[in-house]
Amino acid sequence: MLEIGFGPGVVIQRLSTLVPAGRVAGIDPSQEMVGQARARNVAAIEDGRVELRLGSVERMPFDADSFDKVLAINSMQVWPDAVAGLREVRRVMKPSGRIALGFTRYSGQPKEGVAEKLAAAGFSQARLVETNEWFCALTTKPDAG
Repeated sequence: MLEIGFGPGVVIQRLSTLVPAGRVAGIDPSQEMVGQARARNVAAIEDGRVELRLGSVERMPFDADSFDKVLAINSMQVWPDAVAGLREVRRVMKPSGRIALGFTRYSGQPKEGVAEKLAAAGFSQARLVETNEWFCALTTKPDAG
């Protein structure tokens, strides 16, 4: 599992307890957030269950077809180029991998255009789930490519 824009590492910490036999990785462009997340997740990092990287979503230091699930919460709206970032996400996802892009209403990301950005990056059939407080775009990487 990969979280993009993990901030202080709260979700990474929770994910590592939900998938104790799996690997949880994260990438964030902020050195400060990487430091906070490492401090919060030190035991899981030492156990090899969590891997945190400083870097950009547009050029991730992960091999192709590495992750079966990808999560980004309140981060896509600050990516320098959302479509380029989503193309890179698609590269590191395994075939049939799933992605969830979640946003709170105050995040600044309008729900309009999210499905179009996913389509431009090679994803299809995005589904939007929403409540009064948040919305989430869900889709799957096609088996081919």
